Amino acid sequence: MPNIDNFNFGGRKALVRVDFNVPLNEQFEITDDTRMRRSMPTIKKILSDGGSVIILSHLGRPKNGPEDKFSLQHLADHLAELTGAKVLFASDCVGEVAEQAAANLAAGEILLLENTRFHAGETKGDEALAGQMAKLGDVYVNDAFGTAHRAHASTAVIAQFFPADSRMFGYLMQAELENASKVMTSAEAPFTAILGGAKVSDKILIIENLLDRAQNIIIGGGMAYTFFKAQGGKIGSSLCEDDKLELALELIEKAKANGVELVLPEDSIAADAFSNDANTQEVSNMDISEGWMGLDIGPKATQKITDVIAASRTILWNGPMGVFEMEKFQNGTKAVALCIADTTKKGAFSLIGGGDSVAAINKFELADQVSYVSTGGGAMLEFFEGKTLPGVAAIEG
Repeated sequence: MPNIDNFNFGGRKALVRVDFNVPLNEQFEITDDTRMRRSMPTIKKILSDGGSVIILSHLGRPKNGPEDKFSLQHLADHLAELTGAKVLFASDCVGEVAEQAAANLAAGEILLLENTRFHAGETKGDEALAGQMAKLGDVYVNDAFGTAHRAHASTAVIAQFFPADSRMFGYLMQAELENASKVMTSAEAPFTAILGGAKVSDKILIIENLLDRAQNIIIGGGMAYTFFKAQGGKIGSSLCEDDKLELALELIEKAKANGVELVLPEDSIAADAFSNDANTQEVSNMDISEGWMGLDIGPKATQKITDVIAASRTILWNGPMGVFEMEKFQNGTKAVALCIADTTKKGAFSLIGGGDSVAAINKFELADQVSYVSTGGGAMLEFFEGKTLPGVAAIEG
């Protein structure tokens, strides 16, 4: 497998799978172009070598074929701005329209193909569809870490149509894998994993995988209340998965057996309604009154958690500490974000992965103060669960 750094794209048409699944407003304007910007180094390297770029991507989740709101044409002008190159658009990603446009593409130009998910075969991993896409380029570059956990036609199946010396990772994919591997295989101790979010069931595999690697696992967000109820606590109307109580106790025991400190937040900011205007009180997580729900970690928990983070050399953050989207319940998540940034400044390595953690680090304008912010929520989660990512395996062969 060649390295994109050492590969010369001069005179070649590079078929590049990117993750341009960006949010659009009702006027079809891009509201956050982060994913596009993160693939610019790969695109610009190909163009500067004297190659041309043919872009494959999906946008949204179209159900029944083409829908204007999911058309990649809405991104063409912005792509031209970001690259300074001539951007052409093809109204399909396969067939005569795409083949003609690819054949006429000149060096230094970009061809943006229509949404791959307008074809049902994309998400089904259809080999014939992948073969049609493959015909368009001389080399295949996968720079879409955000979809690397999907065995789709354009993300995994397509790679088999290119010889090993004509398929490779782009710079973004390379960086994602290097940073994730650094945490999972060569983390400097103490390694602290901070896991938040609503459900224990979403994080079971990652917790179990980290029990063999981390020195500290911090549990926050809605999933923490399942652990407290399992231990006989009263959690009021807080989020809870009653069918996971036994599992929560098992995880506590496994952590003890492995010598891992499982840090559960001892107190919460509870509210009498799921609203920024709700009444609030500080409560012990073993004794939340009926009609009240924990929506953020409390001051004691915040102090304990930030003390653990501050003493860490490697930090993985996946999931917020509370409902940080509401100002009243953002303090715990903000304190964690600030502490991670401060600890990074002092020499720790920090990786932020997962949609809500990334949203939080961006909200508090700290993305440039941590070591790495991942673009792949589901892909990053599956990597840390120890799963093989189809988009990665296909390139590595």
